[in-house]
Amino acid sequence: MFYDWLTISHFTMFGLLVGFAVAHSGLAALRSRGEKWMGARLYRVLFALVSIPFATVLILYFIPHRYDGLRLWNLQGIAGIEPLVWILSAISFLFLYPATFNLLEVAAIQKPQVHLFERGIIRITRHPQMVGQVIWCLAHTLWVGTTFMLVTSAGLILHHLFAVWHGDRRLHARHGESFEILKSRTSVIPFLAILQGRQTLNWQEFLRPAYIGVTLFVLLFWWAHPLLIRASGNVGW
Repeated sequence: MFYDWLTISHFTMFGLLVGFAVAHSGLAALRSRGEKWMGARLYRVLFALVSIPFATVLILYFIPHRYDGLRLWNLQGIAGIEPLVWILSAISFLFLYPATFNLLEVAAIQKPQVHLFERGIIRITRHPQMVGQVIWCLAHTLWVGTTFMLVTSAGLILHHLFAVWHGDRRLHARHGESFEILKSRTSVIPFLAILQGRQTLNWQEFLRPAYIGVTLFVLLFWWAHPLLIRASGNVGW
């Protein structure tokens, strides 16, 4: 049959992505109410207890099924493609993890707060996690080339595009005019505010331990990548 390639894993992955988006963005939307009821630290713990296991399930399901469905292209083995994918993946992590700047807040050791940043990577894009996710999806879709990978990438990108609108809306509700000033000096599209003269780069702001930590994480992930693939294959999904 023509649609034999449309395996159940496509629908399962899409369902998992929708579930993660609802849980993650839903908890973000309820943050102000939740913090009033249970406190900022405890709500951060609740957020982590929901988001981290959900994200882990997504990763463990994605890896063994990434070649499911129809193979639309196969660029593996072409000179330069593998290093390009690794370079793009490394760049994506530099955008994906600005939260490491406030690691003690992420771990709820310090009181978690909503900040208005206008330095470092925020000068490049106001929503670095969205940009990082798009880069990661483009790199892995280029490498894998399957319909399952397209479903995964589409789901992740749509969630992060929604998070752009959702995040700006929440920041405006909390900070009002201060956020509008920040918004006028930054851009969602990388480097757009800089090219338009609304923002300038200060490379010294990137010389901080958090970026060293992200770089070390990328190197560790590169080393552990084969181990992660083998381990996920033993889950049996």
